Amino acid sequence: MHRIKRIARERIELLMKKAESTFPRDRELSKRYVELARKIAMKCPMRFPKKWNKRICRKCNSLLVPGENCRIRIYKHRIIITCLECGNIRRIPLRRKGNDDSI
Repeated sequence: MHRIKRIARERIELLMKKAESTFPRDRELSKRYVELARKIAMKCPMRFPKKWNKRICRKCNSLLVPGENCRIRIYKHRIIITCLECGNIRRIPLRRKGNDDSI
């Protein structure tokens, strides 16, 4: 099982790097690489790598590149990422450093 997850993680990493490199030339091909990477993560029961998770639109599967196809704003202790291709909005809460009373 560990071998399968390791192979899946390597392939996801490879596909995401290809998606990132092809994004400026061909956005549709980049979107296809992201779709394949997400399918691999779903087939093999594993989490999508955190490094790439916040850079993908969950609705249209496009790679989010700030200034190109997404807008990033900070508002009321949240990071708001808006996909400019489909209009999907993602809100990520911000935590304050030094205020770890919840632990």
